Amino acid sequence: MKKFTKFLVTIIFSFFLINISFSANDENIYDKIDLFSEVLDKINNEYVEEINQNKVMDAAINGVLQSLDPYSGYMSPEIFKEMQTETSGKFGGLGIEVGMEAGVVKVISPMDNSPAERVGVKAGDYIVKINDSQVQGKTLSQAVELMRGPVGSKIEITVRRIGIKKAIIFNITREIIEVKSVKSKIIDENVGYIRLTSFNENSSNQVKEKIKKFKKDKNIEKYILDLRNNPGGLLTQAIKIADFFLDNGEIVSTKSRKIRENKKWFAKKGDLVNGETLVVLINYGSASASEIVAGALQDHKRAILIGENSYGKGSVQSIIPLENNGAIRLTISKYYLPSGKSISDIGITPDIEIAESSDEFRINTETDNQLDFAVKLLNG
Repeated sequence: MKKFTKFLVTIIFSFFLINISFSANDENIYDKIDLFSEVLDKINNEYVEEINQNKVMDAAINGVLQSLDPYSGYMSPEIFKEMQTETSGKFGGLGIEVGMEAGVVKVISPMDNSPAERVGVKAGDYIVKINDSQVQGKTLSQAVELMRGPVGSKIEITVRRIGIKKAIIFNITREIIEVKSVKSKIIDENVGYIRLTSFNENSSNQVKEKIKKFKKDKNIEKYILDLRNNPGGLLTQAIKIADFFLDNGEIVSTKSRKIRENKKWFAKKGDLVNGETLVVLINYGSASASEIVAGALQDHKRAILIGENSYGKGSVQSIIPLENNGAIRLTISKYYLPSGKSISDIGITPDIEIAESSDEFRINTETDNQLDFAVKLLNG
């Protein structure tokens, strides 16, 4: 165990050395490292059950990262490999984007027509139980691992929802999830509707193609950009898509620990839709890159925002591969809207607030009262 303890302490010690300015005010940092080593020895020698050293190491590394903020964390080689598979466009699962808040897994957004969305899981739900396992006290990675399973297998999740006293139980069958980030249609013959569900590597190209197609139809004179239940994605894609609807001005700025790495991005001349009326739909599931786009268009008074307050994730994460084939997700900067406002933990308030009409509400269906309101607003 001594060898194991020294190895794990070396990992933690190296982390603090890399981030030494992070702990400049801690006078006894080396004493803390010795204390950590002592605690590990005590656990190994006196804990009631045999210790799984790999799990303890993973938990320790993840604990360091999650102490920084809810969005930083450690991915084991297995989880990192699965994440890379997911970004290819097809994977097995429930179809939800999740994060950690106050020790409980929180649904950031369910994907369109996913198993979770169809049974009624909503953005903002807190997952408190997965099958027979309580979520409280588990890391995000552990909770996600519990939700994984073979395609076709069943899972029971228990959620708490703000405003509802009783817990809600959902029985879900895992499926192959196909990620289609851009969809479009024409509404009432004159409204071009674009639904963007994530910001992946090809999202801006797809949105641009949809706009070009709409412009060939001389009847299209108004647009709706639907960012509801879009948990975000690539910052570069958010900047490009916001730029499609702006002719000039700042889109977003980021501020990091090192002043020289602070950046600002500006719109290039040329609004792809020539200044036509634009409505942007948002809700609590609109996060990160979605908020960059919606916030920039709102600040420049380029679009009318309709729906519900957004999530409030104003930070940028980077996936950093590790030598063990795992990776860390680390917050590297915070972003600010053109007005200078940070939306962290606050979100973006729409110009017109319209709540979901009922529990049967589904985005882009006949039950979608928010979309109906937007169309009526555009067409009088």
